[in-house]
Amino acid sequence: MKITVACVGKIKEKFYAMAIDEYKKRLSAYCDIEIFQVDDEKAPETLSPAQEEQLRSREAKKLLKGIKDNCFVIALDIGGKQLDSVELSRFIDNTLMRGGSHLVFVIGGSLGLGREILERADFRLSFSKMTFPHMLMRVILLEQLYRSQMISHGRPYHK
Repeated sequence: MKITVACVGKIKEKFYAMAIDEYKKRLSAYCDIEIFQVDDEKAPETLSPAQEEQLRSREAKKLLKGIKDNCFVIALDIGGKQLDSVELSRFIDNTLMRGGSHLVFVIGGSLGLGREILERADFRLSFSKMTFPHMLMRVILLEQLYRSQMISHGRPYHK
């Protein structure tokens, strides 16, 4: 199994980078894990809705360049389906059993995901109705992916 986290923006804070590295290390025992990141689009504080959509679209096009056609794409979207940790583990296992050997989780930038990504997605996943910083979302996602592997392998990490 291969998992790619496709995301917008570079990690600037050391504490996020350390947490990401730790979960990548833990996950590497169970899957081939990689992070593919594209530069975020610089924008002024105030944008019209049309300008926001243009920005999301430019970021989406950059992300799509790194996603192969045969990947199972999971967009992290506040409007997506919410799963608990056990359901996420089962979802991943079921997706793999149906032949999806390369999962790509996509995290948008500060303005979210462009419609191009949402249209390409095979599944939309919501972690909460709350908004999280996209840098923190990488840590949360990787922790949940690690947790799902512990559940799948019957390990005691998940309580």
